[in-house]
Amino acid sequence: MHLLDTSAILLTLAAVFGYINHRVFKLPNSIGILLLGLVLSALLLLFGNFWPALRDNADSFVTQIDFNETVMQVMLSFLLFAGALHVNLNDLKNQKYVVAILASVGLLVSTLLVGGAAFFVFKWTGLNVPFLWCLVFGSLISPTDPVAVLGILKKVGVSKSIETKITGESLFNDGVGVVVYIALIGFAVGGGDRGAMDVGLLFIEEVGGGLLLGGLLGYIAYRMLKSIDNYQVEILITLALVTGGYQLASYFHFSGPLAMVVAGLMIGNHGRDLAMSETTRHHLDLFWELIDEMLNAVLFLLIGLEIFVLSWNSSALFAGIILIGVVLGSRMVAVSLPVIALKRSREFSPGIIRILTWGGLRGGISVALALALPKEGIEDGVRQAILMATYIVVIFSIAVQGLTLKPVILRAMGKTAS
Repeated sequence: MHLLDTSAILLTLAAVFGYINHRVFKLPNSIGILLLGLVLSALLLLFGNFWPALRDNADSFVTQIDFNETVMQVMLSFLLFAGALHVNLNDLKNQKYVVAILASVGLLVSTLLVGGAAFFVFKWTGLNVPFLWCLVFGSLISPTDPVAVLGILKKVGVSKSIETKITGESLFNDGVGVVVYIALIGFAVGGGDRGAMDVGLLFIEEVGGGLLLGGLLGYIAYRMLKSIDNYQVEILITLALVTGGYQLASYFHFSGPLAMVVAGLMIGNHGRDLAMSETTRHHLDLFWELIDEMLNAVLFLLIGLEIFVLSWNSSALFAGIILIGVVLGSRMVAVSLPVIALKRSREFSPGIIRILTWGGLRGGISVALALALPKEGIEDGVRQAILMATYIVVIFSIAVQGLTLKPVILRAMGKTAS
């Protein structure tokens, strides 16, 4: 199917589902579109038993979409830049230690805990998933996704410090999580031949290179924005920064996600304050808000439709359900680290561990990384078990945690829902 045909179908479905959700269900837009996508997938699977051609056409449409490439190489750069664009750098600096620990040590702890527990869960449910591949699962399910949670946080009216913690962690741990995932894939496929020195160099190259490149490109774009006053050209510069910058990072094997986060922070703070007129700020915000909403709608629709790529297996389904609790428990341990480490030197909001635990939603990045698992060097049963477990955890995270986040936050803050 032609790219334009695929895009037309996805955008039409996203628009129709968004309309239905807004008029009928009134859920957060991303969650509503995801759930309607799941309903559509379930109906197609059901009616496909009576009209096989219907199911075959739907299956063909979904499977020809490269979810990993679509998310990691196209959507992610725009989503991370748009998210970082509206993060106040001063607020982030105030939370820098918490965010740094959550996005690095916290992610590594979660990866180890989830991976270790998953090894026994898979074994108990009759699935022979090697330990290294369990760690890979831990690495791809540990990064959190800010997409679905930010709108809810704004409606609840949480403190700026809580919003910054969740947003900052989500923006940075995506990049770190991808690096850990790549390193563990190398171990798993290569049989452990990669040494600690290789992993350290990979980490320095990906993370350090991404941060430096993002800063350099952000500064160049900032100087260009400061030298003109034409919002059409200035918006075009930011588009070039995202598309060209992400590809440049990929070319040099740097972390594209981290590069986009740093560039977005620079343009959203120094660029916004020192290089833009009020007119440019207004149009730039509207443009990137629209890009963000459109891509989120399509992304969550894709997650709902990806049910067609799964090979349903009762053992993997049962393991995935158990791993929901494992992932949440590991998340609670990981978010407790900065609170314990820093509680003597600073105050934390009431119920912060509960809020950060339940607010750490998993999303499209986890699904994309699961779908990107190599088809060589891994048994198909192992790959399908990891994919199924990832999908179940992500659906629970978005649908259940996302829909119940508001009352959880209000209860943790000692308030009642209105």
